[in-house]
Amino acid sequence: MSSEKKQTILRILLLCFVIAITALLFVFRDHLQTLAHFGFGGIFILSILSNATLILPVPGIMLTTAMGAIFHPFWVAIAAGLGAAIGELTGYLAGYSGQIMVEQSEKYQRLAGWMRRYGDITVLVMAFIPNPFFDLAGMAAGVLKMPVIRFLLWCSIGKILKMLVFAYSGATLFRFFSLP
Repeated sequence: MSSEKKQTILRILLLCFVIAITALLFVFRDHLQTLAHFGFGGIFILSILSNATLILPVPGIMLTTAMGAIFHPFWVAIAAGLGAAIGELTGYLAGYSGQIMVEQSEKYQRLAGWMRRYGDITVLVMAFIPNPFFDLAGMAAGVLKMPVIRFLLWCSIGKILKMLVFAYSGATLFRFFSLP
């Protein structure tokens, strides 16, 4: 079997894996909230799972906001941010495996241009801003073969910064509403 054929088979398998994870997480999204009872480990795992979906929303940021009111917001942000970055690998893998499907999108073309010019900063900014287009940024990083360690580093920084905002917002709101 040729190397190109093996690569094509690997890409198809990765894309099927990502689609299966997305479908399972969407179907069982209501049951994921129970992981929050396991503290920082549960927050980390829930954040991985909520960010492993492509396009379909699973409420990870809302959990971070709520857990910021219960646990120390800094550590909630670290657990949620690192979990979110790992979860975003599904978008990266989808881009790596499904280049032909992704490259047709106009939004992807714009992100790919930004990624070529400002790769690391694009991942950082897109990870920080709450938006539904980060999956496209992850796909662009995968298609453009950004080293996975670099992708995870900048994605982690952006996600942790974003989760800091939500965790401290939750803590602040809790203190505000619990005052007599």
